Amino acid sequence: MSNVFEINHVIVKHYLSILRDVNTDISCFRQALDKLGLFLAMDLTGGLVTETVPIDTPLMPTEGAVISEQVAVVPILRAGLALVQPFRELLPEVHIFHLGMYRDEQTATPVPYYNKLQESPSVDSAIVVDPMLATGGSAIAAISALRKRGIEKISFGCVIAAPEGIVNLQEAFPDVPVTACSIDDGLNDINYILPGLGDAGDRYFGTV
Repeated sequence: MSNVFEINHVIVKHYLSILRDVNTDISCFRQALDKLGLFLAMDLTGGLVTETVPIDTPLMPTEGAVISEQVAVVPILRAGLALVQPFRELLPEVHIFHLGMYRDEQTATPVPYYNKLQESPSVDSAIVVDPMLATGGSAIAAISALRKRGIEKISFGCVIAAPEGIVNLQEAFPDVPVTACSIDDGLNDINYILPGLGDAGDRYFGTV
């Protein structure tokens, strides 16, 4: 799938190993997820639109590039909040829209409980983030909500993705790029990613 990207970097593999380890404590888990969030933010913002501006260096005039695109990062609550800070550090003016969903454990479908999207968002693009892409249901629901509000340029970023979730998301929105730190083996019979890392939200927020 040409629209799916897996970040291949030794530092990413290092912090993924820390995340996966059942013996990793809350502090180290948070630090590792924060580091991976920075890699995702760097990758997902690499194609932002820029404009050329004149610059005077201490030695001579030259030209530079500044970001001209209005961007929103859209964390899927709760776990998606863990990936917001790197975007704020890279793009201090970034808009932050919140979408809350939880998974119905019987049906594995997303149940929305919070929506803080503007009716007519004044942004050019949106980046949806969630640590895990399992079945793809929450990602599809989030992207659908953004499209209904007129945002066409959307990308999705996660730490770990299951092939099943990627397929479902690409079938629903083939134009939405998917970036993951790791594409894992698949889902078990209760739709948890294998080998995965457990529940990212519980481990990050200390509610295991």
